[in-house]
Amino acid sequence: MSDIKRIRNFSIIAHIDHGKSTIADRIIHKCGGLTDREMKQQVLDSMDIERERGITIKAQTVKLNYKAKDGTEYILNIIDTPGHVDFGYEVSRSLSACEGSLLIVDSTQGVEAQTLANVYQALEINHEVIPILNKIDLPASDVEKTKTEIEDVVGIETTNAISCSGKTGEGIDEILEAIINKLPAPNGVIDQKLKCLLVDSWYDSYLGVVILVRVINGKLKKNMKVRLMSNDQEYTIEKVGVFTPKPNDIDELSSGEIGFIITGIKSLSETKVGDTICDASDPIDKPLPGFKPSKPVVFCGLFPVDSSEYQKLKDGLAKLKLNDASFSYEAESSSALGLGFRCGFLGLLHLEIITERLEREFDVNLITTTPGVIYKVHKNKGEVLDLQNPSNMPDPSQIEKIEEPWIKSTIIGMEAGVVKVISPIDDTPAAQAGIKAGDFIVKIGKEQVQGKTLMEAVKLMRGPVGTSINLTVRRKKC
Repeated sequence: MSDIKRIRNFSIIAHIDHGKSTIADRIIHKCGGLTDREMKQQVLDSMDIERERGITIKAQTVKLNYKAKDGTEYILNIIDTPGHVDFGYEVSRSLSACEGSLLIVDSTQGVEAQTLANVYQALEINHEVIPILNKIDLPASDVEKTKTEIEDVVGIETTNAISCSGKTGEGIDEILEAIINKLPAPNGVIDQKLKCLLVDSWYDSYLGVVILVRVINGKLKKNMKVRLMSNDQEYTIEKVGVFTPKPNDIDELSSGEIGFIITGIKSLSETKVGDTICDASDPIDKPLPGFKPSKPVVFCGLFPVDSSEYQKLKDGLAKLKLNDASFSYEAESSSALGLGFRCGFLGLLHLEIITERLEREFDVNLITTTPGVIYKVHKNKGEVLDLQNPSNMPDPSQIEKIEEPWIKSTIIGMEAGVVKVISPIDDTPAAQAGIKAGDFIVKIGKEQVQGKTLMEAVKLMRGPVGTSINLTVRRKKC
């Protein structure tokens, strides 16, 4: 059992390709998690497609032992989270399992979209955030400009920001000491009732479903009977372990620790990310807040180029579904394309990854129809239909109105290029239809103005050249 005061749970958040997994590699190597012979690039990215694209798709964890400069032994639990907005819910649950975050910003690129999306999630749950400026070994690196961007756009103090290079290893010692000194230890009581957060899960062909958990209170032991609160099902724990990053079996996980359990579950749909796990013999009254089932938002049809490959496509989709509960599919037929499947995804990157894996791992040549979203069709008799396939559109005489999803978006860019951003937005059907004054807001620093069009709002406020402009477009969400 580990002393909870000497545990540090933290996640690494960044925009795509800002060096998140590379810095995780350096930390693992520095702490002795893997030997020189065992090390490889992006060691926490298990899929080939993750390494090739330089992205993280599934959250990965690793438990490391670190001896600080004062001689004290600490346990570091890293959660390497996805960076893309398609996997935003998985990121939020991973962040909930930690007390702090390393915010990695590429010093050659500056603050980018997902830097903001993920750091705001971390700040909302009161994370202590350590800003890190990566890639300082590159000639295009501009540390001072990047610090200014972080302070202006994100709003985090960068006086003690750490400059580092994941490639050369410079600054890794300073990062490890900052994790010990600045990030808080987990809160939790070992003697209370068992309460765990289900961080992630995946299917193993030999072990069944492997469940990644963060123990909030109590202890998890082998042969213990636990309950998943979202479906009220009970299971017996067959194995308890941690990733170092190799899987190691242990006797128990106690309050504040992150590890995995295996219960013999065969279907990934039974283990929902964000679920609460408790002791079946002594359950808790309320689950942890924030849980919501994953819901596909982008839909498209997948059809085999050769109709004889239909069964191969069907088997491939079934196998991918084992490892990705957020992906859905159902059979459909088209007069032009033949037999295929209507599939639901979390977003366009998710769609791209699934189709690429089908073609690569199952050798199926695919035709992909144009992606679409769900429309709400209000019929004359009061019935509301969620429409994801145009072929299911009711007769126009039965339709009272149709609603499409709208978004609230924030566009951040330099003033010099803002006109190029504004023109396409002002030309959208929503803008042409006449939007209420005040729907477009432009912010510079703490000041803001409103205008009926984006161009009008920008003309009302002009900052010095190079000022970051925060354009917030308010939209009603369907």
